[in-house]
Amino acid sequence: MYKTRNNKEHSYDNTMAKKLDAKKELIYRLYIQREEEFVRTDIRQEYSRYEDIRNGDVEKVKANFEEIKKDFFKGKGVLSKDPLRNCIYHLVVSVGVISRICINSGLPHDEAYTISDIYIQAADESKSVEQVIDLIGAAQLDFAEHMRELKKNDRYSAYVRHAIDYIYDHLHEPLTMESLAQNESLNPSYFSKLFAAETGTTVKAYILSVKINTAKNMLEKTDYSIADISYSLGFSSQSAFTAAYKKLTGETPAKYRKSLMYIDSFY
Repeated sequence: MYKTRNNKEHSYDNTMAKKLDAKKELIYRLYIQREEEFVRTDIRQEYSRYEDIRNGDVEKVKANFEEIKKDFFKGKGVLSKDPLRNCIYHLVVSVGVISRICINSGLPHDEAYTISDIYIQAADESKSVEQVIDLIGAAQLDFAEHMRELKKNDRYSAYVRHAIDYIYDHLHEPLTMESLAQNESLNPSYFSKLFAAETGTTVKAYILSVKINTAKNMLEKTDYSIADISYSLGFSSQSAFTAAYKKLTGETPAKYRKSLMYIDSFY
């Protein structure tokens, strides 16, 4: 016997019985697939397409998906009896695999997982199979474009790449060039010059740009107040956030959110 977190007792024999039932189900389904002459997509073809995304070959990825779209479900298993839910599950699997391949090839993990989140959330709100299929294609292109940009910037050293990851992971903190240099165990002056040489901008400007872009996304996608957004992004005050936002975008966050509400009123 063993206990789960809610202190319910379970028998190992019962667990083993469930595993045996799963084995029977596997044998049955494999039999049905053979009878129906169902053939899954060759794993080598899948890896080849993932490789195109990893390499940032946007045109190839686009061509691949146009071909797949002609008979999208060919070679794919049924993950749900509901057609829309089935397609959503395929999107979740697809972006999950792709995001991890891209992370393994250098795409910052926060960036990769956030892209994944965006498309999964969009799929969750979709009303048709066709919409979800289009989202799968868009997600593949999005990842490919990010990987293409990454390869353009492949000159980034391990220090700078790690610092960029740290910035994304600690946006809620009042980040400074000195704290990042200390985190990398580098002399601040050396780190500052290295970062500027590789990214084309100062550490301070890069941090501010990332925070303002994140704030813009929060203004678009959430109902958080401007005060809450400024606090969550580590600004000393709402007025400091507003001044920084206006400096980079040309308008205040309040004006930007108001413009979004104005646009929404037409739909």
